[in-house]
Amino acid sequence: MTTEEIFQSEREFQVATYSKLDLAIVRGRGPWVWTSDNDKYLDLYGGHAVCAVGHSHPEVVAAITEQAEKLMFYSNVVYSDIRADAAHKLVSVAPTSLTKVFFCNSGTEANENAMRIARLATGRTKIVSFEKGFHGRTADSISATFLGKYRTLGEPNVPGHVSAEFGDSDAIAAVIDAETAGVLIEPIQSMAGVREATPEYFQQLRKKCDEVGTVLIFDEVQTGVGRAGEWFFAGSKAAGGVVPDIVSLAKSLGSGVPVGACLVTEDLAASIKENDLGTTFGGGMVAMAAAKATLEVIEREGLLENARNIESWVRNVCSRNPMVKAVQGKGCLLGIEVQGGARPLYQKLLDAKIITGLSSDPNVLRLLPPLSVSQSEIEIFAEALNK
Repeated sequence: MTTEEIFQSEREFQVATYSKLDLAIVRGRGPWVWTSDNDKYLDLYGGHAVCAVGHSHPEVVAAITEQAEKLMFYSNVVYSDIRADAAHKLVSVAPTSLTKVFFCNSGTEANENAMRIARLATGRTKIVSFEKGFHGRTADSISATFLGKYRTLGEPNVPGHVSAEFGDSDAIAAVIDAETAGVLIEPIQSMAGVREATPEYFQQLRKKCDEVGTVLIFDEVQTGVGRAGEWFFAGSKAAGGVVPDIVSLAKSLGSGVPVGACLVTEDLAASIKENDLGTTFGGGMVAMAAAKATLEVIEREGLLENARNIESWVRNVCSRNPMVKAVQGKGCLLGIEVQGGARPLYQKLLDAKIITGLSSDPNVLRLLPPLSVSQSEIEIFAEALNK
């Protein structure tokens, strides 16, 4: 198919989703992608924070291929060697109190189940989330999303959801009480423009949840699996050492194969009975092979350290550019606040064959690159930025 035929076919047969770039990407390797016209682009967006180890990493591809040739799928009604391996690997890199995993298919499904677990464990219904946080587009998750138009798109919303101002310690005491089943928070608010809170804020949040018996949930769909420079934001210095009761994951976990997960404590896992949770495709063999291989590549190639290096390189680049007002975020989840609005810069970078992202903050350009990006590739971005 020609590029125009690809465009036309999608427009004719696909229901509208996002406003698409005029690119038909047909292959990728590492942080690079190629279009149907064989143009090469540096991808600093990672398919929206998905391609943690780079596009089509050979070890992940090999793991998927090997598993597909053995057994593509069987449901959770049977035991599975690759599911057992993937669960063990994920738990082994998690904070020590998070000892069990529930596998599902996406970030919004992980958040839905995290909230369900909180309600099941506490017998309560109220969920507190935060202004400008984004948690997904299914019913419960979009009801917990207090960002722009999204919650309105989900109407009628699931009852029992209330919001608080992100990063405001006073708001914690005002909304979290003995009726609250769970507190759901994006520790770095990505779509809102990569907004951060202080370590002390997370400590106060943990303390309040403990006081009233509320389940604390970190939505690490974007920050997890190494993107913020550690395996998880949970337990990190930026979190003030705070470990929540549940961590929800997706995006980077499968290197592009759909897979989500909830990491939970032993106490919470003990409160879940058979048939409280369920999923047909969650924990499928190909997805588990992708997740296990992704975690192994991150570990073997030292990509946590490289993610921290990427942040340092980007901050250094931006410090030399007078149009950059600030750099927010951690690791490979960065927001660059620029004078004059982010969209013109986004378009000029795209013209220079560099893919980046925007946010709900019109002044913030987002970088969500693979954790494997090199310093020389960041210098390509630097040169384009300076121009």
